[in-house]
Amino acid sequence: MLAFIPPLSGGSFNNPIMVPRREILVVFLLAACSPTLDWREWRPQGSGVVLHLPCKPVPQLRKLRLAGVPVQLSLHACSAGGQTWALAYADVVDPALVGAALVELRASAMSNLGAPEGQPVAWTLRGATPNIESRRLLLQGKLPDGQPVQEQVAVFAVGTTVLQATVLGAALPAEEVENFFASLRVAR
Repeated sequence: MLAFIPPLSGGSFNNPIMVPRREILVVFLLAACSPTLDWREWRPQGSGVVLHLPCKPVPQLRKLRLAGVPVQLSLHACSAGGQTWALAYADVVDPALVGAALVELRASAMSNLGAPEGQPVAWTLRGATPNIESRRLLLQGKLPDGQPVQEQVAVFAVGTTVLQATVLGAALPAEEVENFFASLRVAR
């Protein structure tokens, strides 16, 4: 049996395209099987890192104070699969401020969710600048509307650039979250 599919553009309904129904079913099944997460490598300019994101990030710039100094924070975030995936970074210029900036980034993530101290998650980023305040945490809290939410956040440094990698959602799929954090590497 054939099904009627109208022309996409520029055609007329007097000249319909006729396609067997089984081929339509195959097209719909293939569309339904397309992945929600479309992982791609991304090198945010000035961040010093390379990572994979499951969606195309939207960039934002914010001026704020971090470790007592004004900085321009670059935030790149996208949503896919019911989660928000993000990388934020800023250069604090002075190596003596890196530790304090990492503490502030971590405290801000916890405060935004009303989360108590997070649960540590084992993680190491080869090539990152060693700092006692670098870490990855699992946070449990609530959104401003009261909805429960989970967040995995890693704060670390590359030179004097402090970075925060984040996955946020009602539920965090372990495999995808691990893929995200495992994809982070220092750019060469």
